[in-house]
Amino acid sequence: MPKEISLPQMERGVAKVIGGDPKGNNFLYTNGKCVIIRNIENPAIADIYTEHAHTVTVAKYAPSGYYIASGDASGKVRIWDTTQKEHILKYEYTPISGKIKDIAWTEDSKRIAVVGDGREKFGAVFLWDSGSSVGEVSGHAKLINSVDIRQKRPYRLATASDDTCGSFFEGPPFKFKFTLRDHSQFVNCVRFSPDGSRFVTAGADGQIFVYDGTNGERVCSLGGEKAHKGGVYAVSWSPDSSQLISASGDKTVKLWDVGAGTAVTTFNLGTDVTDQQLGCLWQKDHLLTISLSGYINYLDKNNPGRPIRTIKGHSKSIQCLTVHKKDGRPYIYSGSHDGHINILSLIQKKNDCFSGKGHSNQVSKMVTDEANELVTCSMDDTLRYTNINKTEYSASDVVKMDFQPKSVSVAAGGLSLAVCIGQVVLLKDKKRVFTLDSLDYEPEVGAIHPGGTTAVVGGADGKIRLYSIQGNTLKDQGKAIEAKGAITDMAYSNDGAYLAAIDDKKVATTFTVADGYSVNIYEFYGHHARTVALAWSPDNEHFATSGMDMMVFIWTVGDPDNRIKLADTHRLHHVSGLAWVNEHTLVTTSHDASIKQWTVKY
Repeated sequence: MPKEISLPQMERGVAKVIGGDPKGNNFLYTNGKCVIIRNIENPAIADIYTEHAHTVTVAKYAPSGYYIASGDASGKVRIWDTTQKEHILKYEYTPISGKIKDIAWTEDSKRIAVVGDGREKFGAVFLWDSGSSVGEVSGHAKLINSVDIRQKRPYRLATASDDTCGSFFEGPPFKFKFTLRDHSQFVNCVRFSPDGSRFVTAGADGQIFVYDGTNGERVCSLGGEKAHKGGVYAVSWSPDSSQLISASGDKTVKLWDVGAGTAVTTFNLGTDVTDQQLGCLWQKDHLLTISLSGYINYLDKNNPGRPIRTIKGHSKSIQCLTVHKKDGRPYIYSGSHDGHINILSLIQKKNDCFSGKGHSNQVSKMVTDEANELVTCSMDDTLRYTNINKTEYSASDVVKMDFQPKSVSVAAGGLSLAVCIGQVVLLKDKKRVFTLDSLDYEPEVGAIHPGGTTAVVGGADGKIRLYSIQGNTLKDQGKAIEAKGAITDMAYSNDGAYLAAIDDKKVATTFTVADGYSVNIYEFYGHHARTVALAWSPDNEHFATSGMDMMVFIWTVGDPDNRIKLADTHRLHHVSGLAWVNEHTLVTTSHDASIKQWTVKY
């Protein structure tokens, strides 16, 4: 089952820790409740750990490479096996009573330091196999953002905090020695060089200070007065300890000669706010950085103006998706909570996106029309028509709605139907031509028959109302068909023979169009919770449904007992969108920001 992996979950002004494995093959980051491990040479090879009950904030390999420690927003640390697919839990501790921001191991993989935003303390250091304390992380008045341990004896530990200070400790047991007061704003990151001779701190004041790794005395600052024009969020050392990279809110990454204190190379990653650099990792010959957009950049030392590659995709929960074939090749379009639309080529396994300004809020539904346009509706109260062949947003093909649109469907002849809160709008050739308002029901979802003569609107009252499309108007046929509960999604089969609807009472229903929607009605039971999405197979005989129960069912028209069940498709998350690539391939997406592909055998 091939899958498209979510990017790191990012937050403006918050550093993102990327972990690297000691052998240099993998890197890891977090998104939601997942820890994502990716192969650095081929990032399509990935593994996802999903056992945290709360949002995971940081994950770090033990120097042995056999275990990963991951920390979450509740203060829980899970230590789990990396060598087996099951990722068996070895130990679990709650060292602090709040969000964990960073984790560090001693080089013998026996002690772990954890820092963050606890209620009674901001950090702890303990034995990995018993949880027993091996010193205390004290000396700060506010939350601690970052911690690192010298990977040589004698051990040293350093922290970086929102109180504008760093702290230096000796141990084990680790004891506070003194405060580092060189920064004037939040200190975001602290990292020892691999050989233990130096450590650096990086702050929101744009400064990077270098200290002696053994006695903690200040050696110099990088770049003179300031290392960056913006805050510095992360640093990562070269394997030989002579250089480091720094990631900044000024949208650049700099490569430093630490001995000389000067920048060798400056990488410009863009001009948009989403190009701010919030995380970095130097792993073997790979220089990775993470933008606020969640994009992962592989930097090129020889060409600082352009990364070798950029891994694109989604970093926020995906709400909807659709499949469109271009020159016979399938592309998956998906829209997320933050308004981002991603284009995934299934053949090339490559992500892309439209350039320019798109939706500013959640993309709720998307379809493609016969004019090769992606039609999307969003919580920003607009419908957008985007030419698939141009891969850029059109500034003019945006239709403002009076109320927030929840659903959009299309048919031949340039027709679109938008169902908004309290309103149904018919559009022709990207222009509003007819509006139904003052309705005596709350419309939830609409569909236009492929023939373009009938529109159906599903209501919160469990009724589906039929309207005739006559010229540029919608005429109520005075006929309502009944489902079991409030309609959550609805679609015609591609040949127009059937209408399928799902409702909040967990039932799917199919109606036969030729029989006036009143004969040959079938009901399909199987979901244990509210149904969410529905998609017809290109064979017009099967359709898929998803529910809040995290299940996907594939049903056969006319035979409700004949079903295929895909359980736990996106662990811990319900499936928010479904689409068919062909009659044997279904793609699903979810709030875990990933897209998965399933082979269906009847």
